Amino acid sequence: MLAVKRTGETTMLAPRAPSWVSEFRGFIMRGSVVDLAVGIIIGAAFTGVVNSLVKDVFNPLIGLLIGGVDFSNVFFTLNGQHYANLADAQKAGAATLNIGLFINSIIQFIIVAFAIFWVVKFLTRLKLRSEAGPARPTRTEMLLTEIRDTLRAQEQ
Repeated sequence: MLAVKRTGETTMLAPRAPSWVSEFRGFIMRGSVVDLAVGIIIGAAFTGVVNSLVKDVFNPLIGLLIGGVDFSNVFFTLNGQHYANLADAQKAGAATLNIGLFINSIIQFIIVAFAIFWVVKFLTRLKLRSEAGPARPTRTEMLLTEIRDTLRAQEQ
């Protein structure tokens, strides 16, 4: 829809923004949406760290413990042929069941879930502390305050 805008002697037709544009702008500027965007960016960076941790640290250690198995090369070809490693099988176009890569994904998921568990636990504690506010006086403190006030009143 166009709106008429008069400037001096000329009449200009200026496009009017649809009503949903202002609603969308308000939605984007809400704190929760910005927090979500920051969380996604940090999550993507964290995923890279976890992937490296699993691939470069955990898998070699687990492989060493169970006899030198490289999980990234644990696969089965569906065409019945044998390939030296997964890259060769994929290069040949063979259909494969990538069991090792699936195990890597499970390990990555467990690490991310564990980290998120601790972050949520930490944030919940912070929230509970901030909601608690100042502690109410105990019954003893209230009685002592009453006694103090009574003694002050008697002195005057």
